Amino acid sequence: GLIFYDTKVTVMNRVLNATVQRTADHAAPEITLDPLEIVGGEIRSSENSYFCQAARQLGCVPSSQLCVKLASGGDPTYAFNIRFTGEEVHGTSGSFRHFLWQVCKELQSSSLSLLLLCPSSAVNKNKGKYILTPSPITYAEEQLFHFFGQLLGIAIRADVPLPLDLLPSFWKTLVGEPLDPDVDLQEADILTYNYVKKFENISDETELEALCAEIASQHLATESPDCPNKPCCKFTYLSLTGEEVELCPRGRHIPVGWENKDMYAAAIRSLRMRELQTPECMTAVRAGLGSIIPLQLLTTLTPLEMELRTCGLPYINLEFLKAHTMYQVGLMETDQHIEFFWSALEMFTQEELCKFIKFACNQERIPFTCPCKDGGPDTAHVPPYPMKIAPPDGAAGM
Repeated sequence: GLIFYDTKVTVMNRVLNATVQRTADHAAPEITLDPLEIVGGEIRSSENSYFCQAARQLGCVPSSQLCVKLASGGDPTYAFNIRFTGEEVHGTSGSFRHFLWQVCKELQSSSLSLLLLCPSSAVNKNKGKYILTPSPITYAEEQLFHFFGQLLGIAIRADVPLPLDLLPSFWKTLVGEPLDPDVDLQEADILTYNYVKKFENISDETELEALCAEIASQHLATESPDCPNKPCCKFTYLSLTGEEVELCPRGRHIPVGWENKDMYAAAIRSLRMRELQTPECMTAVRAGLGSIIPLQLLTTLTPLEMELRTCGLPYINLEFLKAHTMYQVGLMETDQHIEFFWSALEMFTQEELCKFIKFACNQERIPFTCPCKDGGPDTAHVPPYPMKIAPPDGAAGM
């Protein structure tokens, strides 16, 4: 916390360039994707997604071949090249950035099951934020989580921010920071947080009975075996994926009473904390990330800094973009049509600005920092820096 973020990025970039394993005399791995598997944006099955197509083909490529220098220059070196079946594309940058954008869309959709929309999203808190799906994983799913971790590292080396909206608890767990039982539970699942708080704040048995009656009306409780007409809760709760789980051995047969209500609340909180940490899934993600970048770098970054380095900002800073724009072949910032251009962009919503950036350079977000901070005017950049505005090729349309 005592080191400026820009200083950390400078050190991180030097380490990344010092850990390059694929040199210029080695050809980049190439994968072939079939766009026809995704028609009209709809994926017929998860196996046809770009994510799974790429995971299958890169599964036999040594991770050392994906460890390249930080992207720079007009057509930078990326971890792998992409060829789309039936399409002829010049250069590799546009296809690569479009691939990362499409993969993030797939991850945050129902077509893949690696990420889960956080329950708080249902009540308009942290809407659209995701967590890792907390469930026992098969070997195949473990490989997909490993590839997901590799993509995080690949995006860092490529300096292409991923349009992923993940809860802070993901980034905390990724960098090894402990979760806060109050803050992180409230962010991920505010309904469970409020449920737990109700049990923790009960002051007498009458309140407990009233709470159990309220829960019974929502079909979450059963009748007490001692008093058949008296509703009670059992030591069970729904997991984030919707299955009823026992909070302790024989939990379905243990009623919640005045003497064990605090144990019940603590057990629910503990269940959610384990689900948010998802140790099996996170181990696979960290293993994938560690095959691309040194995991020791994560010890210097806060969770927010790791998110910024990987995903950038979820909005477009127009002034920042304007400061990194070049005007070519006699154009000047004071030209009337250039002023009209910036005035038009200032009227855009954030959603429209993201679409403009996607149109201009095939990515929705811009990096949080710019390489020109570390060098002079000749410092090599990667898109969208510098944005170039040039006149038309011919006289027509001038």
